[in-house]
Order: sequence, then structure tokens, then C-alpha cells
Amino acid sequence: MEELDGVALSSLDAPLGDGLGVTKGDLVSYLAAVADRMVPGLAGRPLSVMRVRPGQAPFMQRNVSKGAPEWVGTVPVWAAGAHREVHQVLCDDRRTLIWLANQRTVEFHVPNFCAGEPEPTGLVLDLDPPEGADFAAVVAVAGLVRRALEGAGLAGAVKTSGSKGVHVVVPVAGSSFEDVAAATRALAARTAALDPERATTAYLREDRGGRVFVDSTRSGQGTVVAAYSPRIRPGLPVSFPVPWDRLGEVRPADFTVTTAPALLGDADPWAEALPGPQHLPADLVAEGHTIPVARVQAMHEGKRRKRAAAQREDGADG
Repeated sequence: MEELDGVALSSLDAPLGDGLGVTKGDLVSYLAAVADRMVPGLAGRPLSVMRVRPGQAPFMQRNVSKGAPEWVGTVPVWAAGAHREVHQVLCDDRRTLIWLANQRTVEFHVPNFCAGEPEPTGLVLDLDPPEGADFAAVVAVAGLVRRALEGAGLAGAVKTSGSKGVHVVVPVAGSSFEDVAAATRALAARTAALDPERATTAYLREDRGGRVFVDSTRSGQGTVVAAYSPRIRPGLPVSFPVPWDRLGEVRPADFTVTTAPALLGDADPWAEALPGPQHLPADLVAEGHTIPVARVQAMHEGKRRKRAAAQREDGADG
């Protein structure tokens, strides 16, 4: 049995999971190679992970695995969905990252806050393209987000999501969770208003009309995949930082666990791209507080449509 950083490794030559085209060793090698750049984005943040096992569907895990080494740090978090307290891993060092890799942990999702801190550390706009859209559609809307940010006197960094979209991350300071969520909604609305034919804030898929969805719901307890995290897709693409002016030159599939280390070399483009924490403009926050929370609005709209459909059916039966 091999060992790395005091972590006993197993089954490195075995397939990582069904249809992924990589071995467990490929995942471990990648995470070991990028640990010094990935861990700073994970440290202190309650971790939600996606794991894989051959013959099983991928699964989300928030509670630390039974039998975890005593040196694996955790933090108690109330899980509203499960109606109980769970102990989420804090990946504060390379050894913990290697241990998670040996657990076949592929995706690393983090919130925009650190455990025990009273304020969020940033906001995220997640750009989700419609089915079948070319990446160029996302690039175009990312440009709109950048314009909306500049109009508000803010700056952000962009990275591929590792799937089909991109994440725009804006570090913030001195704002409450409610105000950061409001500012995120306002920025999404301003983005969509710049080109309503390309971008939308419609939470319900049937309302998006083939446009890129500017998702403002990653606030509060919401999470986003961390920079450099692999994704559960064939070849294991990774969420990779890209300069704004080069976004139109790349494709998400350019960055995988096998190609990313050589592309990175000794650099840390995410640390270099992220601006310092910024204070949110009062007018942006105030505007956001007038915009309904997308999930809540969608829930009420879904119920309204269901009632309307039932009434139409009753009328037809009559």
C-alpha cells in the first residue's frame, strides 16, 4: 500500500468511477499537485463534497465520513434539509485534501463564508447556459456581468465551472449576509437588463427562452465549486481561472486533471486574478432588497401555475 503525507492510499490503478476515463491515482496525483493553490480556497469553509464509487451513482456528502482520522478538522453545522447537526470537514491542509482524494472525493463545494465568521467573504454569479448552447453564449454574458460590475464600481474574477458555465466571483467585506444576497440579485438584474435577448434571471427553466441564466442564488448557505476542483464528467474537467480577455479563447474541456498541472506550472492564476475585498455600494444593496429571492419567487409562481392548470382542467371537465 502506498502512502502520501502520512495518508495510506489504496486502489490507485482502479477506475475512479463509471465512465470517467481516469483512475483513482489520476485524481490523487492531480489534487496533490495543486494542493498549495487549492487549499487556500477551501480552508476554514464547511465543505460539501461529491464522491464517486464504481457501480454507484455519484453522491453528495456533508457529514464527515465515519472512521475519519482524528487530525481531520470539522465544524458543526445545522443542516436544515436533514433537520439535524452535521460535522462538515474543514480542508485546511494538504494532508486532509489527500485523505479526501483517497475517499474518491471529486468535487469540492464551498460557501462564501468561513466558519465562525459573522460576515460573508464574497458573492458569486453563476452563468448557466441553455441546453445545446455553445460556450460563446456564456462568454458573451460574462462580458455583460463585467460591465454590470464596472458600473457599480466593483471588480471580479472569472473561472470556468468545470461543467458548461462560468463563475464570476467578487470578494467583499463589511456587509451582512442579507446585503450581499441583495447585491447579488441586483447585479444579476443589471446584467440581464444590458441584453435581455442573451441573459435572464428567470429561475424556472421554462421561462428562460434559450437564454443564459444569471444565477444569483449562491448566497448565504449556498455553495459553489472551488477553484481547481475537478467535476464529475468524463475526463474530470476542473474549474479553472481564466483572464477576462482570454475567456473567448478557451473551452471548459481544455482544463482537466491531466492537463491542468502543466498549464499551471508554478503559477496560481486564481490568487492573482482575485481583487481584494470590496465594500458594496449602498444603491446596489438597496436595489437588491426590492428584488424577490429567486427561489422563493419561483416556488410561489410554480404553485400559482399548478393551481391555474387545475382550474383549467376542472373547467374542461365541467
